[in-house]
This record gives sequence, C-alpha cells and structure tokens, in this order.
Amino acid sequence: MVGPDFLKPDAPVLDKWISDKQSSLDTSSAEFKEWWKVFNDPVLDELVNTAYQQNLDLHIAAVRILEARAQLGIATGNQYPQSQTIGGGITHNEISKNSPNFSPLTDSTFGSYQVGFDAAWELDVWGRFRRGVEAADANLLSTQANYDDILVSLTAEVAAAYVQIRTFEERVVLAKKNEAIQQRSLHITEVRFNNGATTELDVTQATALLHNTKALISSLEVGLRQSKNALSTLLGTTPSELTDSLNESGVIPSAPADVAVGMPAEMLRRRPDVRRAELQAASQSALVGVAEADLYPSFSLLGSFGFASSSTGSSDFGDLMNTDSFTSTIGPTFSWPILNYGRIKNNVRVQDARYQQSIINYKNTVLSAVREVEDAMVGFLKSREQAEALQQSVRASDRSVEIALIQYRDGVTDYTRVLNTQEFLVEQQDSYTAIRGDIARNLIAMYKALGGGWELREGQEILPTDVKDEMMQRTDWGEFLESEE
Repeated sequence: MVGPDFLKPDAPVLDKWISDKQSSLDTSSAEFKEWWKVFNDPVLDELVNTAYQQNLDLHIAAVRILEARAQLGIATGNQYPQSQTIGGGITHNEISKNSPNFSPLTDSTFGSYQVGFDAAWELDVWGRFRRGVEAADANLLSTQANYDDILVSLTAEVAAAYVQIRTFEERVVLAKKNEAIQQRSLHITEVRFNNGATTELDVTQATALLHNTKALISSLEVGLRQSKNALSTLLGTTPSELTDSLNESGVIPSAPADVAVGMPAEMLRRRPDVRRAELQAASQSALVGVAEADLYPSFSLLGSFGFASSSTGSSDFGDLMNTDSFTSTIGPTFSWPILNYGRIKNNVRVQDARYQQSIINYKNTVLSAVREVEDAMVGFLKSREQAEALQQSVRASDRSVEIALIQYRDGVTDYTRVLNTQEFLVEQQDSYTAIRGDIARNLIAMYKALGGGWELREGQEILPTDVKDEMMQRTDWGEFLESEE
C-alpha cells in the first residue's frame, strides 16, 4: 500500500510527579473506575449514575459512535465491486425522415427494450480502499475515545457541581448564624444607646454590618440556585426535578487522608483524550495513502450482461428474453489522470500537512494532560494547608467575638472592637468553608486529569432503550444497536 504506515508518536511525559514525595499521595498503581466513591456520599453516587443514564451530550457522543461504525461499513464495502446495478427500460424512438441517409425501407418509428446487469470493480492495486478502511477504523476508535472523554468530564462536572452546592449550603447556614449574632449585637447597642451609655454611631455601625450580612446571604442563595440549575442540566432534567435527588442539605464531601495517583505513564494509557489524539493521527496517516493512490493508474473490471430487443422487423417485446436477444460486454480498463496541474500532488501535501498537525496535537495533548494533573495536585495539597490555617483562624476569631461582646457590655471597650471582630469572623468562616469545597474540587479535578471515570460504561448500554427504539422505528439499523457498547 502506498502512503506511510502509522507509528505512535513519542510522548513527552515525566517519569514521576513533582509532588510524588508528599506522604498523602500514593504513586503506586491505582484504580480510578469509580473514584467519586472515595467521598463516601450515597447522594453523589446516585447523581453520577443518573447523569450517565440521562445526560444528553453523552447520548450525542454515543450516536456518533454508530455514525462512525456506519462509515466504516461504507469504507469496507469499497473493497468489493463498487457498482452492481440491475437496470432496464422501454423507449419509444422516432427517426426524422429528413435525417441524412434515411431510407424508406427502414422503420422510422420503433420501440427499444432492454434489461440487464452492470458491474464495475476498481482493483485495490495501490491500497486506496484498504487505507480507507484503516482510516475509518481509526476514526471509529477515536469516536469511542471521544465518548469516554465526555464521560470523564461528565462525572467530574457532576461531582464538582454537587460539591459547589454543598459548599453554598454551608456558607448560607454560617451566614445566617452570623446574622443572628449580629442581630443580638444590634439589640445590645440599641439598649446601651437608649440608656445613654453610648452614641448613635454604635447603632448605625451594627445596623450596617447586619444588612451587609443579609446581602451576602442573598448573593449566596443566588449562587446556590444557579449551581443546582447547572447540575440539573448535567443530569438531563429540569431544575424543578432536582430537589428530590438532593434531599435535605448535606455536608461538603471530605477527601480521604491518602490519595492514590499512580504514575505519569499510567495516566497516558488511561486518559481518553490522549487515545483520541493518537487515533486521529492514525486516521489521518491512512488518508495520506488514500490521496497518494491518485498519483497512479487505476485498474478496473467492467461487465454488462442483459437482453435487448426492439419492435423493428419481426422482433417485438415478446422476444426480449430470447437467447438471440442476449448481449454482453466485459473486459479490463485502466485510467490514469495526467495533466492535472499539480492538483493530486498538492492534495497529498495537504493530507500530509494535516497528518503532521495531528502528530503535534498528540504531543500537545500529552503536555496539557501532565499540566492538568500537576495543577490539580498542587491545588489539592495547598488547599489542605490553607484549610488547616483557616480552621485555627476561625477558632481564634470566634473567641475574639465572644470576648469583645463581653467587654462591650461591661463598658470596657467601644463597639468598633466588636464590629471588627465580627466582620473578621464572618470573613474567616466563609473562607474556611469555601476552601473545604476547594479541597474536594481540586481532588475531583485531579481524578479527571488522571482520566478516571470512563470505565463506568463497561458492561452497560451506552444508549437508553427509548432512544434505540426511536431510531429503529425510523431506520433499519440491523445489529448495530444491539452491540453499540
């Protein structure tokens, strides 16, 4: 076969992760089939399963696999006689009496009848059609890898949206608790002001802080609702149908103490987008051969068998199937496009340039994959450190508010001290809750970057029954829909 044989490009991958010496990271061989279960949250498990069954983007990716499989069938069929036609016709003919060489002895009006079978088979001398099958097969595998990549993203997005919802819920709860504390503080300032123990400034400052917290609660509730709306889209449902799935408010999923990350080489074998980039390069490599085959002559076998008759002389339509009416044409042919002014050669160059682009894209995909893992890994580790520091800060801030209120009631300090401590407590509590959500989201991003989650489809149908039934009612899909896993 003409054209290059595909060789897997070299992958620029590290031997180990930058953070591989961290005690909380396990670089031994790891399994990521159902990574979301490390959070031990049954609600999250159910949401991921629902998304797998109902997400519409995933359904589109599944149908594209069927499309690619049909395209492979077309390419495979091109290896066999490309034209096989049964035809026939009845025509009425009338010859002009004023035409040259017309003779009164001939019939000027007559009918023609023919029926026959025609076939044409271009031989695959240069491997044009075999390269086409090679390209279509790699494209099918690439489409399957694309489905897996969407599934990896889907599981991660569902988990991240769920964590975001739980984070907003906790932030709202904390903000409402602070609202209650600030409401009591406002009451204290009003009592002291009415008794002449302080000025109106304390009341206005307490009022401003209280209403600022109320505004924060409204903002957080907007974020909570929008996060739920985003999750409902991932689940393939309307926002109103999501309430039952989430049940009552839960806690932010917590990450395990130790996390398995495996080695960089394992990540390359696991990530579907890396496989997809490799297969896209393999498909384009074969298309170079398809284009190059046009530089050489093509050889074909042509054949035509049938019966022909007319209504001239003693013959008529009834003689169509007589042995005397049999006609045939058979023989080899060849064609060789010349003087094409460089169009064919330049098409080869176009396909080769695209092949080189796909090789570079593969290397870039590998580099991006490594970067995503490293980004998520450092984000996970450092967010844990931030959480530990913020936890200590929240404890100290909470105690500071308690002391400041006691001193204010006793007249030892002014309200500015109370105001400052309460503002700082609200800020630190909100930051601590947010960073706990960041820990979970960074771990989710790390599992996504490592390529975990696509194994969820193993042993399961990738299209719902109702979708397959709809397609079968419209088109004869044969056995395609019975084996689309």
